[in-house]
Amino acid sequence: MSKRLCLFTFILLLCAALPSSYAQEKKVISVSSNKTLPFSDGIVAGNTLYVAGQEGVDDSGKLAAGGIAPETKAALDNIEKVLKAAGYDMKDLVSMTVYLADLKDFPEMNKVYRSMVPEPRPVRATIQAAALVGDARVEIAAIAVKQK
Repeated sequence: MSKRLCLFTFILLLCAALPSSYAQEKKVISVSSNKTLPFSDGIVAGNTLYVAGQEGVDDSGKLAAGGIAPETKAALDNIEKVLKAAGYDMKDLVSMTVYLADLKDFPEMNKVYRSMVPEPRPVRATIQAAALVGDARVEIAAIAVKQK
């Protein structure tokens, strides 16, 4: 009977320890001056950073003037700000999703993207959205992984 009690206690302690050892802490990354929006700029879980969709806006929240190229540059600059605030670099990017208000902007967006995103470039999906917040022409979301 004593062996069973010891075994039962061991199993109980082992099971109690498992959830905490597998749980990943989440760290919120905030760089935006607009604290009224109901989402975080980024979330670090384990060694992965999830970056919310970033539009081509400046620090005051105004869209970069001049069309798709300046908006794309500003969106990628905003992604880089989130990356740096979390201790990551552009080279840590593994996946990006680009939302365009008009797919005809693809070539110009791609030109800016190519000049700013380092090799090896992350995987990417690009889609046309019916509309983006604030009449933006582009929004870009990203995932980065830090090698330990």
